[in-house]
Amino acid sequence: MKFSHILFGAYGAFLQFSSSAALTISQINGHKFLSPYNGQDVTGVKGLITAKGPSGFWIRSTTLDLDYRSSNSIYVFSSSAGKNLTVGDIITLDAKVVEYRSSAAYLYLTELSSPKNITLVSSGNKVVPIVIGEWLLKWPPTEQFSSLDNWDVFSLPNNSSQISVANPDLQPLLYGLDFWESMCGELVTVKTPKAVARPNTYGDTWVTGSWRVSGRNKRGGLTSTIYDSNPEAILVGDPLDGTNNPKDTRLGDDLEEITGVITQAFGFYVLLPLTALKITGSAQPELPPATSFTSSGGCDKLTVGSYNVENLSPKSAYLPSIAKHIVEYLGTPNLMFLQEIQDNNGAANDAVVDANLTLSTLVESIRNQSGISYAFTNINPISNQDGGQPGGNIRVAYLYNPQVIRLRKPNPGGSTDANEVLPGPELKYNPGRIDPLNTEAWNASRKPLAAAWETLDGKNKFFTVNVHFGSKGGSSSIEGDARPPINGGVEDRLAQANVTATFIAQILKQDRNAQIITSGDFNEFAFVSPMETFKKVSGLQDLDEVTGIPKTERYSYLFDMNCQELDHMFVSSVLTKKAEFEHVHVNTWSTSAGQISDHDPSVGRFNLCQK
Repeated sequence: MKFSHILFGAYGAFLQFSSSAALTISQINGHKFLSPYNGQDVTGVKGLITAKGPSGFWIRSTTLDLDYRSSNSIYVFSSSAGKNLTVGDIITLDAKVVEYRSSAAYLYLTELSSPKNITLVSSGNKVVPIVIGEWLLKWPPTEQFSSLDNWDVFSLPNNSSQISVANPDLQPLLYGLDFWESMCGELVTVKTPKAVARPNTYGDTWVTGSWRVSGRNKRGGLTSTIYDSNPEAILVGDPLDGTNNPKDTRLGDDLEEITGVITQAFGFYVLLPLTALKITGSAQPELPPATSFTSSGGCDKLTVGSYNVENLSPKSAYLPSIAKHIVEYLGTPNLMFLQEIQDNNGAANDAVVDANLTLSTLVESIRNQSGISYAFTNINPISNQDGGQPGGNIRVAYLYNPQVIRLRKPNPGGSTDANEVLPGPELKYNPGRIDPLNTEAWNASRKPLAAAWETLDGKNKFFTVNVHFGSKGGSSSIEGDARPPINGGVEDRLAQANVTATFIAQILKQDRNAQIITSGDFNEFAFVSPMETFKKVSGLQDLDEVTGIPKTERYSYLFDMNCQELDHMFVSSVLTKKAEFEHVHVNTWSTSAGQISDHDPSVGRFNLCQK
């Protein structure tokens, strides 16, 4: 009985099993990504108008097709043909079957174009949306996107095939893209929706519904993990009634039930709602608690923080807020790894590369808020050679509490000086950049900064490497045509991981008990090739694994439908005992307006006392 209700409820009184010669909408869509009738004229196509938009309308077949691989609805593209038609009308029409996309990187949308000979059959018919997760007892797959991904959406080589070329048979019970394609054009309802990301600048918001999901974290988002990047989420786009989705939605917010049509736009499957999203509840607390890690002021409980501060310059309006995060949320760690420190005049594209004013302004703001006076160290890049905003000359830098630790035998290198591991082990330059002239690895990318430290009694030596690997610029949509998707810059990051890890391995080769902490923005996930290479070559251990942080709570960044971890901390084996670590979600939990940086900071605590 329940199956009968689900099966026939969306079709109601006009349901019929037709033997007419006219093609049904399901036949036009076919059971692949591209229509078997692409480019052909079709006549007498019959359907119920389920929704209207500014440039066309959607029709659902009045002939039931139980092939779960094929949608029973389709978009009719015409800004004029639907003007005198109403939702609930049943019509017939002639048209051309077209596969449309606005970019070669996107998937095609099957649509009917140039409609003519439109005949009104009846009006006032009931329009019942299909409930996702109930219709034909199918729901979105939770792990794999496409049969062309080799079971890993981040596998190499990228872009080894394209959906538009292979045009595989749809398997909507196995693959997320296939599922959403099989629902394309349908009027659907999402029950108990939850926002799994912040909205973009247009108010588009990723959501899940009442169907099963994987990777759910405590905040309500979906965390990307190995072999699982959450294809079960759907992007909610512009409302069809011209209203605007809220832009203050937070990760994990509960939303009012959503009804709208599924389509393909700008590289994603999109749900166009009939009206704007409405927030019904938000996760609490609004922001996370501060870390509980405190420093002893000695070697036994040394605190270390890491933070990508997003193009910080002396004039950044949010600089005091960055300082506040370091003070109030991270507890003014004894040592801070910073990424994206700009030069003294920010993105002004001139000869200035020094960042002493940027760092001293941040240090002064921290002192005003905490009473702690940090010292700092960094090495200037060559102008416009390290990526980021033109003229900004971003680089990595360290802040440190000189009442607790100091640089060991300070001897800073220059922009092009390659650091070396000397007998001891000691560093040739302290601090010094790693292989800065290696253009294969560091093409328009930040160079890692290696440093050696000790406590004020001259004991308890440890090494650090601060990294900011190359960006993911040039990536394709995770729901795009290229399969596996293009992971922009992955080959660069693989080279960078090798170079950095080899340097670290040289330290451990001389002293297997060397204390090493490597942290920063790796711009990559722990389970993807560059990071796997880094761990294998360096001999370091992932602090998330060491401290047992649940896989779903490992995130520092929001992108598309996923909570992701781009920022990591790795340590040598000797530092794993009693190590503590946490990600402080002060930015990923905030609204877009309240976000200070696009990354969350993290903080760890270690016993560095040497016998």
